Amino acid sequence: MKFGAHVSIAGGINKAPGRAHKLGCECFQFFSRSPRGGKAPELKDELVESFLNECSKYNITDYYIHTPYYINLCSEKKELRESSIAIIREELQRGSLLGVKYIMTHLGSSKDISREKALNLIIEGVKKIMYNSDFSTKLLLENTAGQGATVGDSFEELSIILDELKELDIGICLDTAHTFAAGYDIKQKKGFKETLNIISDTVGIEKIKLFHGNDSKVGLGERKDRHEHIGKGKIGLEGFKNIIDDLSFENINMIVETPPDKVDEDIKTLKKLRDK
Repeated sequence: MKFGAHVSIAGGINKAPGRAHKLGCECFQFFSRSPRGGKAPELKDELVESFLNECSKYNITDYYIHTPYYINLCSEKKELRESSIAIIREELQRGSLLGVKYIMTHLGSSKDISREKALNLIIEGVKKIMYNSDFSTKLLLENTAGQGATVGDSFEELSIILDELKELDIGICLDTAHTFAAGYDIKQKKGFKETLNIISDTVGIEKIKLFHGNDSKVGLGERKDRHEHIGKGKIGLEGFKNIIDDLSFENINMIVETPPDKVDEDIKTLKKLRDK
């Protein structure tokens, strides 16, 4: 398991690998465009080459893109759904140019429609994203904390989506803070084993391709998305030790998305747990 963080692309995406290295990252995640809107920066050949050279310079082979915050594949607004589909598809194209391993996305909110319809819209949207494509970058769906009407807080719900996308190579990005806040007790050894059994019976352990390693400011089942530094929140070091020690996940990397003030300390903490 390699550890990394989400890093800024201020000044150009070619600045991201150096920032990741400075934080002690072995892998990293970034936005390839503004997460809040606007046109994506053009990926000119010289910029792509510079990015790849920087990755090689720091011996970083695994890196990932997170889609923008406003993605909603199950919005009641057709325009937003279609825009989300187009942006994710574009990000997969951009990721393929950059040698990105995975792109992960939130699914959206079903606030004004039934859950069943929301799931059907997501399934339809992912099929459109992947239609007639040959992306080298793979798509991951991220689980949620269950805040509001967000979709994907349970593994059963994610399984419904994946079962309808069996012909596509779609995986899961598991966020530890979201998992805990959604009611899965990954802190206690018993709860962690129970969670693994649920994952195995629903989406399948093999579908977990990446971790977002975040401690949680809120307690078990509080259904709020509040990230905390590793070991400083309600999950604690015990929960992360459970994941790191499990052989099922030894080749699955972990990206920290904690407040930027002490991200380097979070990386060090995770490495210490792994080294033990």
